[in-house]
Amino acid sequence: MQKRTLLDGPKFQITIKRLCHQLIENHTDFSNTVLIGIQPRGSYFADRVQQELSAVLPESKIRKGNLDITFFRDDFRRKDGLVSASSNSIDFIIEGKNVVLIDDVLWTGRTIRAALDALLAFGRPAKVELMVLIDRRFSRHVPIEADYTGQEVDSVDSQLVRVTWKEVDGEDRVILLSDRNK
Repeated sequence: MQKRTLLDGPKFQITIKRLCHQLIENHTDFSNTVLIGIQPRGSYFADRVQQELSAVLPESKIRKGNLDITFFRDDFRRKDGLVSASSNSIDFIIEGKNVVLIDDVLWTGRTIRAALDALLAFGRPAKVELMVLIDRRFSRHVPIEADYTGQEVDSVDSQLVRVTWKEVDGEDRVILLSDRNK
């Protein structure tokens, strides 16, 4: 396996700060905007975004929730064994709000499609935007594009993008894994 680091250390933090400033440009005080992290890994990213926004805009209340999409995926019945879902934690109304869906990696778009379906159980938002740390660009199965992107990477299906978070993995890092034999 070949490893190539895409983001780590200060560059990882700068990327999150840049994305937050882009959000501020478009949403100003966040009075009508909510953040929704797609579980499991998008929740860590959403936590970081909320922390950064709260530091920059201490007078604003930044509402954040976590969305489980397990039973909205088109492939959940194809997995071996029992499927275990996480719990949703959205304690606010999204009806008529601007929703920023947050995930770590955008690849085929199928996760985002499932998140859009799951989101409707909580109301009909006025607008939905997508923020991702890494956009793999190729191999989309669904025509979905991110509004806020940390970094784009051109990769093939045999490669894997792995995002690690300090809170659970011990370090902030994004690596691209390639099998040398392929």
